Amino acid sequence: MNETIAGGHLRMGLIATDPLRILGLQTIFSDHRAEVIPLSVPGALDASGVSLILIDAACTDHLFELMATFRRTRPHLRLIVIGEVEDHDYIQRVIGAGAKGYLTHAAKESEIKLAIEIVQDDSVWAPRKVLARLLASSAEAESANASNPPKFTGRERQVLRLLVGGSPNREIGQALGIDAVTVKAHVGRIMRKVGVENRIALTVETLNRNLLDS
Repeated sequence: MNETIAGGHLRMGLIATDPLRILGLQTIFSDHRAEVIPLSVPGALDASGVSLILIDAACTDHLFELMATFRRTRPHLRLIVIGEVEDHDYIQRVIGAGAKGYLTHAAKESEIKLAIEIVQDDSVWAPRKVLARLLASSAEAESANASNPPKFTGRERQVLRLLVGGSPNREIGQALGIDAVTVKAHVGRIMRKVGVENRIALTVETLNRNLLDS
């Protein structure tokens, strides 16, 4: 089961050279439920026990090569890029290259924490327009099922409404009085009914097809 910021001690690796950025991120997660570990040398990763890597794009001129190396050698690690660029084409390229999230340097503390929690829930954090474009480019379909909207139970509808609103599993569970494992099971059944394979596609399909209004 994935560790979350709220559910256990999360260890995050940080690739950055700006001491203020390093200190700032360490301060944000100084509540002892999450820890930011600077990875100043490659070997530090082997003994770090991290499951998620934050990469400051400003510290390297070879971001995409670095991400490709992680994908090839440590595909289980989730990558979140922090950068200055807000252009949607660039962010789409970063996500398409394997990042699970993209944050700007100006992101607020609450946004950073929520992004990490969403990524830990096996979803992707990026501007909604970027997610919609990624889904469209991977065009899995204008499915044949589009004319037959899926039937949801009352509970599935509640879960889906909160998921589309951006809530991670923990918050959905708290709102509905169920545990995260049950939430995950509901999400899995909803995805099968809609015919998608991840939460991003589920959110976009729900909005595009107005599934909560049917």
